[in-house]
Amino acid sequence: MTDTQKTAQLSLNGETYELPMFSPSAGPDVLDIRKLYAQAGVFTYDPGFTSTASCDSTITYIDGGKGELLHRGYPIDQLASKSHHLEVCYLLLYGELPTAAQLEDFETRVTRHTMVHEQMLNFFRGFRRDAHPMATLVGVVGAMSAFYHDSTDINDPWQREVAAVRLIAKLPTIAAMAYKYSIGQPFVYPRNDLDYAANFLHMCFSVPAEEYHVDPILARAMDRIFILHADHEQNASTSTVRLASSSGANPFACIAAGIACLWGPAHGGANQACLEMLKEIGTVDRIPEFIARAKDKNDPFRLMGFGHRVYKNTDPRAKVLKQSADEVLELLGVENNPLLQVAKELEQTALNDEYFIEKKLFPNVDFYSGIILEAMGFPTSMFTPIFALSRTVGWISQWKEMIADPQNKIGRPRQLYLGETARDYVDIENR
Repeated sequence: MTDTQKTAQLSLNGETYELPMFSPSAGPDVLDIRKLYAQAGVFTYDPGFTSTASCDSTITYIDGGKGELLHRGYPIDQLASKSHHLEVCYLLLYGELPTAAQLEDFETRVTRHTMVHEQMLNFFRGFRRDAHPMATLVGVVGAMSAFYHDSTDINDPWQREVAAVRLIAKLPTIAAMAYKYSIGQPFVYPRNDLDYAANFLHMCFSVPAEEYHVDPILARAMDRIFILHADHEQNASTSTVRLASSSGANPFACIAAGIACLWGPAHGGANQACLEMLKEIGTVDRIPEFIARAKDKNDPFRLMGFGHRVYKNTDPRAKVLKQSADEVLELLGVENNPLLQVAKELEQTALNDEYFIEKKLFPNVDFYSGIILEAMGFPTSMFTPIFALSRTVGWISQWKEMIADPQNKIGRPRQLYLGETARDYVDIENR
């Protein structure tokens, strides 16, 4: 943090308190209220922590007004257009873009860790066949600490490094196995001759009975989805990982906690909700009806996949993913898929309708990722697991940063208590 020696004054009950202020490298100034309770005997009240900086970080910066997303200072559109997922992973983990030698070493380490312990296959058989893949993912990732004891000591920098590589490498394998289990097909082992995205698609869609070749257009689209979901600052799941790790929990438990939080429909389930909305619309001829409903303030219907809580003008991730969506749909076609026909028509309507333009209801990253995953053949139940494996590197980067922070302490939010004050116990016969 950069201390500019600026202060703010708080007047309370006739007393004046000086609050230090910090000026970040980007974004608004921050009031330091750490000593406020000790000095003034009051807490601050901020439900959802929407105006509270819970940590300082050098990883990701978002400017919602400008539609800007930076990873270590690099714009997301440049990374998604010119880079690939494992290079972005290296950037998030270590702070700089790798040299060719560094990238080759990192890719080799990740590739050599993609297999999971063979006994972990037994975990999948303990789940019902109709279990949601996210339920399976939470359970299996949490169980990793039972198999990889040599990378659970958070005080050992080398063990933290090993855990980071293992999680990035094994999440695609675990997610693919969860998918295969849900549809009753045999597990497909990872292949070291395929890149990160192509390997994931191969594990999901190949079968032992025949050869499966991953189309490079689909692999590139998958890789972009991974990049565009890699990190998004202090969102709910990232904050969950940080809060869990503040207790000293092992990395596998922390990432499992993040996955559980991401499962919520208000967070990681947005692209699934978008596809479910397209199913509700059903056919292109019904689009005007639902557009009218979206404009009606008295109708509870809302268009999913349009606009964004953080980005107020445009989602910088959506611009890049729209290109991949167009490429995937051109490759696979939309003629026989009514959902994709509805999506394309709805996109054009939103981009040209004055109401959408005025309200800034632009297609966001969830809209385009949902279209791509649907076109590839993924069921909606796999959308959030794919989000989880994409976000794993962001969670790990934030976790590593927090563990190394000398100011790290266990999280302990305060509360505004509105319950009963102290009262005496009443014996049951007198109630």
